[in-house]
Amino acid sequence: MSDVLSTIREQISSHPILLYMKGSPQAPQCGFSAQTVQCLMACGERFAYVDVLSNPEIRATLPQVANWPTFPQLYVDGELVGGCDIITEMHEAGELESLVKDAAEKSRSDD
Repeated sequence: MSDVLSTIREQISSHPILLYMKGSPQAPQCGFSAQTVQCLMACGERFAYVDVLSNPEIRATLPQVANWPTFPQLYVDGELVGGCDIITEMHEAGELESLVKDAAEKSRSDD
């Protein structure tokens, strides 16, 4: 269990924009993941993802990390932003793009 937790923490800390989802951005395995990917792709920045369907330990453990029970889960700069509904609302309000672009820009300047 602690190995899975350390893996999750490492993933979150090493990727400025990280989506835990069902499937992949090219082949989402649920409608919520597909909707979230569309919102993220519209922001025009690269993002990392983890397919929780092929990582059952992460799928079982991640909801306890941020006390968020469902997937997808978007992390930006190490913080949980939320799931599909929150991401969609932020995208429609124009908030997601600035959040994602700021994180990507900060990451590029850290390199």
